[in-house]
Amino acid sequence: MHAPVLSALLAGLVCLPASAQTSDQVTVYRCTDANGRVAIGDTPCSDGQSQEIRSMLRPVDGTPVARPAAPAAAVVDPPAPQVIVMRPPQPMYRCVRPDGSNYTSDTSDGNPRWVPLWTTGYGPVRRGPSTRVGVEVGNGGGRVDIDSRPGRPIDRGGFYGAGTWIRDECRPMPQSEVCGILTDRREEIRRRFFNAQPTERSQLTGEERTINARLAQDCGRR
Repeated sequence: MHAPVLSALLAGLVCLPASAQTSDQVTVYRCTDANGRVAIGDTPCSDGQSQEIRSMLRPVDGTPVARPAAPAAAVVDPPAPQVIVMRPPQPMYRCVRPDGSNYTSDTSDGNPRWVPLWTTGYGPVRRGPSTRVGVEVGNGGGRVDIDSRPGRPIDRGGFYGAGTWIRDECRPMPQSEVCGILTDRREEIRRRFFNAQPTERSQLTGEERTINARLAQDCGRR
């Protein structure tokens, strides 16, 4: 042992009560040779070495210290399941007018238009050149003429003024085309906004807000 170690041991000895110093003691020898080297051990010093003797308590194992129990893990309720409602993309339809031009609509109901009934193939007919066949009815019933002429619509009692409502034919568009139309419309609104009057600006703002929500929901675009 070196001198610092001995000093620590001696300091511990001084701190012990007197009753403890007299029980189960051990003798420690401090030896110093001619060159001043110090050695500490439990056997007497060799000849030619100066010797110092100290008595110390024999080391014993200390009482093990119980570790504090780890705190119980807090019971955490599992998070409530999230319910995500997925709705299909809102469709858009392309409708065709009688002249062949087309337009888009959010519903499959095309624009209504009034047409005369005769254009739909309904109504009384006007006969062509007369082709009558006489048929004699037996037992004195007389003669009946049957008109076999081909026919076409005629105006009888204002029939040509009658009509009905029909709608343009509409078909659903592919979703990719719908997203492209919505994007183009939003750009058109933004260009037009700067030159618009306050009332029109309010309308354009509302329409753009609707388009933005639809692009985010149905097209994944911002």
